[in-house]
Amino acid sequence: MDVVVLGAGIIGLTAALELQAGGAEVRIVAAEEPGDTVSAVAAAVWYPTRIDADPRVLGWGTRTFEAFAAQAGSAPGVSMRPTRMIVRHPVDGPPWWAPAVPDFADVGGEWRFTVPAVEMVPYLAHLLDRFAGNGGVFERRRIDHLDDLDAPRIVNATGLAARALTGDDRLYPIRGQVVVVDNPGLTTSIRDEDHPLGPVYVHPRSRDVVLGGTFEVGDDDRTVRPATADAIIARATDVEPRLAGAPVRRHLVGLRPARRGGPRVETENRIVHAYGHSGAGMTLCWGTAGEVARLVERG
Repeated sequence: MDVVVLGAGIIGLTAALELQAGGAEVRIVAAEEPGDTVSAVAAAVWYPTRIDADPRVLGWGTRTFEAFAAQAGSAPGVSMRPTRMIVRHPVDGPPWWAPAVPDFADVGGEWRFTVPAVEMVPYLAHLLDRFAGNGGVFERRRIDHLDDLDAPRIVNATGLAARALTGDDRLYPIRGQVVVVDNPGLTTSIRDEDHPLGPVYVHPRSRDVVLGGTFEVGDDDRTVRPATADAIIARATDVEPRLAGAPVRRHLVGLRPARRGGPRVETENRIVHAYGHSGAGMTLCWGTAGEVARLVERG
């Protein structure tokens, strides 16, 4: 094999496919199946959540937006979603990421735009099928040391696990809890990051709605907290009253792999690191994957 990709979340899978597109033979080694990763928990509507302004990040986000827009309606789980973002405080102008969004508009106290939305479980399965169809090999195995991998090139897309693998003390978890409810007919996503009771997002999907959320810095507890779930439902319903009484389907908790200084996408000897995307893994995945492929090719 030419390259081993370590990790099977959205960053690892897209990197593996970009490497295959460049002619590499690729093996994915991962402790978890794609459907068991934090990527599968994500509400996954394009937005650079908890990522600071950075020209590299804007480039990756733009490339990813374009890739998902091209896949909308053809790849499983991918669509374009109209979005309202409630702006409660005065702002000097559009956000730094607005150039990536063709229809961004400031409309009387709201930002309105259309962005890609991805139902991650079917999409991750689709990516794995594509990878296997290209001749890729998936190996489920936990790696405790990068030196345990015998490969000329390694892509480290292990998210929070990179903290132990690399000793990178800039990595830290941001706990996210969400509630999934029946969809009462909603088609527009809503964001309200400055709601007085806590951050709100309402993300409709084909059969349900993801209600969030929490951004609990440094908290690595993946236990569902009933009081937190009740609070999420209450403030989401305050923003979108049609959610009142919507039956709850499930509760989910994920740990976003945040990193002080932003995502690490760089070469170290035979390893290309690609981790630390916080809550923006889906938003930056295809752009990051292209960068990874370029770094691998350079050697």
